[in-house]
Amino acid sequence: MSVDFATVKRVARLARIAVSEEDANRMVGELNGILGFVEQLSEVDVEGVEAMTSVTPMEMKKRKDDVTDGNKAADIVSNAPVTDQNFFLVPKVVE
Repeated sequence: MSVDFATVKRVARLARIAVSEEDANRMVGELNGILGFVEQLSEVDVEGVEAMTSVTPMEMKKRKDDVTDGNKAADIVSNAPVTDQNFFLVPKVVE
């Protein structure tokens, strides 16, 4: 895959980035270099290589997933002008 001048200008317009003619010409070469490098990566044999999240093996920190109601209902409605049994009271808007 290669990028030409028209593609650079179109992508810049879609990204709402002002790119001069000179910069667009320079970017054609830079983007083609980047895409060439990415194509080289597809040639690497990764068969049997385990995916990793870090260069050193480590266990991810996990917390116990307890479901609670938060016990903060009174705190949540404390600044409301009108409440009833920890519910917000609002004016009726539907007739």
